[in-house]
Amino acid sequence: MYEDFHTTDRWTGEDLHCRWKANIVAIATRHADAVDVRFDVNGRPVWIAMPCLAWVEQKKRTGHVITDTLAAQAAGRYLKKAIESGYDNGREMYTMTIEEVLSQVDEVLHEAGHTHNLPYLVPLDDAQPQV
Repeated sequence: MYEDFHTTDRWTGEDLHCRWKANIVAIATRHADAVDVRFDVNGRPVWIAMPCLAWVEQKKRTGHVITDTLAAQAAGRYLKKAIESGYDNGREMYTMTIEEVLSQVDEVLHEAGHTHNLPYLVPLDDAQPQV
């Protein structure tokens, strides 16, 4: 679905290959109350920051949690829509609101039918830059 996809940049017409790389709890890395989902877009890193309160709201709203896979899919869908709408301007980080996270989660679940239909996330050796 949205862990490895191609989309077309609205302004340039360029084909962009977007690949999920990692979910990282941003509390440790940026002291932010968020989960950062990393994608490579034609080789450049792009981060989607998802506020942790979205996990709390999803649990209150539905009784179900946002899994790592569901978070990656929701972030990937958000990224795809940003690129296709022209909102992508080459920046490295996008910050989603709680409402945007919940909306993307709903859309992904609607498309998939159930969380057990979501593709597995395969950790890649190149997810973290080598220092």
